[in-house]
Amino acid sequence: MRPEDALRAINEARGDALVVPTMTAVPEWRTIAPEAPSVACVGFMGGASSLGLGLALAQPERRVIVLDGDGSLLMQLGSLATVAGAAPANYTHVLFANGVYQTSGSQGIPASGSVDFAGMAEAAGYAFTTRIDTLEELRIRLPELLSIRGPVLVELAVEEAELTPMTAPGGDPLRVQVQQLRERLAGEG
Repeated sequence: MRPEDALRAINEARGDALVVPTMTAVPEWRTIAPEAPSVACVGFMGGASSLGLGLALAQPERRVIVLDGDGSLLMQLGSLATVAGAAPANYTHVLFANGVYQTSGSQGIPASGSVDFAGMAEAAGYAFTTRIDTLEELRIRLPELLSIRGPVLVELAVEEAELTPMTAPGGDPLRVQVQQLRERLAGEG
């Protein structure tokens, strides 16, 4: 499936969830959901799952959706155990598995095609894991996946994205995004 189509489906189903897009999800997310409460994780590869965990623990009444990449997650694979250990019920980890480090030139990730991220998350202690291969299945299952008790990992089989943070313009620095999200959340309280 095209990652851009998956992001549109997630946006349509997300409700008031806080979103942490990383790497190749960032350019399209900025386009389709500019007003969504989000903090883009760019510049510290592998940090999205941990950033999302912090938000989930700080905002337990809201769903947090992490839009991660397989190459990014491999950089901090231990975060699966950290998330599972904290057991945030409101945490949904969506993994875009395209088998490459796309932002640095589309080099294959180690063991590309044979890594079972959903299986690793399950073994680490995630409450629910699954793999989805088609956009139709994603659309059908999203309401359930965004409402069940987490942590949840959804591994999506995707193609390479059209844009990456290296080829797309713009975006605020992380410190500015964090301040904007703080102000938004304070205004909702």
